[in-house]
Amino acid sequence: MSRERLDKILALHVTDSRKDAGAMIRRGEIAVNGKVVKKADFKVDTLLDEVTINGEPLSIKEFVYLMMNKPSGVLSAARDARAQTVVDLLPPVLKRRGLFPAGRLDRDTEGLLIITDDGAYAHRMLMPKSNVYKHYEAVLARPVTADDVAAFENGVVLKDRVCLPAKLEVLEEGEHPLVRVRIHEGKFHQVKRMFLARNNEVLKLKRVKIGALVLDNTLKPGEAREMSVEEANSVFL
Repeated sequence: MSRERLDKILALHVTDSRKDAGAMIRRGEIAVNGKVVKKADFKVDTLLDEVTINGEPLSIKEFVYLMMNKPSGVLSAARDARAQTVVDLLPPVLKRRGLFPAGRLDRDTEGLLIITDDGAYAHRMLMPKSNVYKHYEAVLARPVTADDVAAFENGVVLKDRVCLPAKLEVLEEGEHPLVRVRIHEGKFHQVKRMFLARNNEVLKLKRVKIGALVLDNTLKPGEAREMSVEEANSVFL
């Protein structure tokens, strides 16, 4: 058996201090196997016992992998002194020390974001040679031409470099068309810069897929949930 103090587990997985963990315990927010525990030194079997926070199960694992539907206006960062971050949005039951976004989305970009504490996983996902494709849906200021589609396929030329080949598909025609873009780079403002290079402008941008992992459409903006290991690994498919 692997037994740990309850306040130590909470300090590791939920809060940044045992003082905050103790306060949660004293408020009666923590239960072990369905029974409220109010002693900080209560011993928990991390392999067998179920710990809940206000009725929601706490994951006690080596690493966690969270899927978030990132809302516009929030930073893709673990912490920031001046602005709200994606980690700030997580409910207590999903929070633990060391969480960070694997990759980033621009502040005004929405959609699929992976948050984890597994650095090796994030590094593998972001390495160019892993060829992990990211799929975005964008609303544009102007219609797309056949030349635009060809330019994406050949590699859009920016002022400082040439992008790797990408796929551009029109989903809905109109004055402000809805398009899907598939890329396997992740440079700063990349999708927006690609369209600017084609004399167009992105009005709204949302990431909907990473590899074979699709955004859960039941998640509202700002909501997150834990993924299974199979889901987390599907980004490499």
